[in-house]
Amino acid sequence: MEGMTKSLVVPLAVGSALLGGVIAAAGVAVLDLGAQTTVRTVVQQAPLGQADGGRLQAGATMTARDLYKRDSPGVVFIRADVVSQAQPSPFDFGMPQAQRGTATGSGFVIDDGGDILTNAHVVDGAVKVTVQLADKQVVDARVIGKDVSSDIALLKVDPDGLNLTPLALGSAKDVQVGDPVIAIGNPFGLDRTLTTGVVSALQRRISAPNNVGIDNVIQTDAAINPGNSGGPLIDAAGRVIGINSQIETGGSGNGSVGIGFAVPIDTAKDILPQLKTNGKVQRAYLGVSSLTIDGSLKALNLPTRTGVLVQTVQAGSPAAKAGVRAGAQSAQLGETYLVLGGDVIQAVDGKAVMTSDDLSSAISRHKPGDEVQITLLRDGRRQTLSAKLASRPNAVDVG
Repeated sequence: MEGMTKSLVVPLAVGSALLGGVIAAAGVAVLDLGAQTTVRTVVQQAPLGQADGGRLQAGATMTARDLYKRDSPGVVFIRADVVSQAQPSPFDFGMPQAQRGTATGSGFVIDDGGDILTNAHVVDGAVKVTVQLADKQVVDARVIGKDVSSDIALLKVDPDGLNLTPLALGSAKDVQVGDPVIAIGNPFGLDRTLTTGVVSALQRRISAPNNVGIDNVIQTDAAINPGNSGGPLIDAAGRVIGINSQIETGGSGNGSVGIGFAVPIDTAKDILPQLKTNGKVQRAYLGVSSLTIDGSLKALNLPTRTGVLVQTVQAGSPAAKAGVRAGAQSAQLGETYLVLGGDVIQAVDGKAVMTSDDLSSAISRHKPGDEVQITLLRDGRRQTLSAKLASRPNAVDVG
């Protein structure tokens, strides 16, 4: 965030030199002209890769330059006039004062109707949003919907008279570690900047602005910095596979250190209908916090080696109404503080639950109002409880 800019949570590292568009020798022609020899070197940009059914193959012909020419017109520069409430001071007689600032970030066009995807934190608290297109035209945008729990927002501009270039939406489901990617955005206000790299890890988990966990996040070493937030992470076929959202700074401030995170585009596609219709997303909520039972807990002599140990149960939650019990005995294992004596959840609707993430994923596949069967272990005996899921509160990171 630049002076209240909310661009990324924090920045990344420089991408691979090979994938970054370094020119490579394509061929050498030697011409024997008597006593003189002329050497001519032809150079061309190294290709990124070619996609076949979502998988990257060798022998590609599309370069970072090609992808930039094709997809960069669909990337926009977002400015949001934001208002936040400052803490009251003795001179304000206890009344909080509004503070104004400008947040900047990136976004990308997804259809001819003027719909644009970005991060929710880019437009958080916005009272006015403008979008700068590839031709430098600046137009007003409306926030159609926002989901803080996945850090995704949907904007809309009036398409009349605009030259919009929608980007193709792909999928992160077939992405592999090592696949080449590019990021296009507006780091530090430098519009339409290209960086390159690879997918450096998968299945990461990051925290949304409201501290709710976001699963299945893509990690990349493509350089991302403040201002890239909300911009597209693009595969070698030119399809958006993620929305650049956060970076890891390693305690170095705002500098890029080569670890960035993108929310998978599949998450955005899943919630788009709700954002368009309702302006928000309703998620299912059970109301427990839990701890994965693994080898690190062996010294506790728990009654099982698998499942998730219930730590807390929110009062009035579906779990509480169903009779799920939390523990009452505090314990410390190394630097980990935990609560013993609670139920151990082992399955949801008959499907095994091995980790806390499994439990969270199982609940997230349902809608508020759905009834689920929770199989658990209590006092050495298995039993199944029925819970009617509710809508998850905005700032609660429990299953």
